[in-house]
Amino acid sequence: MNLRRKHSEGAELAAESMNDIMFFLLLFFLIISTLVNPNVIKLMLPNAKQAKQMNKQPITLSVNEHLEYFINNNSVPISSNNLESMLAYEIKKTNDPTIVLRLDRSLKIQDLVDVLQIGEKLKCKMVLASQNKK
Repeated sequence: MNLRRKHSEGAELAAESMNDIMFFLLLFFLIISTLVNPNVIKLMLPNAKQAKQMNKQPITLSVNEHLEYFINNNSVPISSNNLESMLAYEIKKTNDPTIVLRLDRSLKIQDLVDVLQIGEKLKCKMVLASQNKK
């Protein structure tokens, strides 16, 4: 006859502080995501001796060296056939539309002219972005 008691203790994990840790991590990533540089698409911009900052939120159109078009730093490239319709959609969202062109410096002038002609059709202001010459 076995008269001994079984003393079985389960493994416990103190999880009270996990809620605080997850809250602080969530808060940290929310703050950091707002401070991220808006120029996500890496381009080699042309150099300029003088640069002027814009005060309002423009629509950005980035074109990389492979002639892929990106509107407002979206990671999905837009084909050249859909570019005019997508720009028209973005222009309708704003009162005084201004498009900032961020073209890679290795592109041809004709690529710039093609984009400028689309802007002329849509009747909006277009500004060419550049970087300060060091």
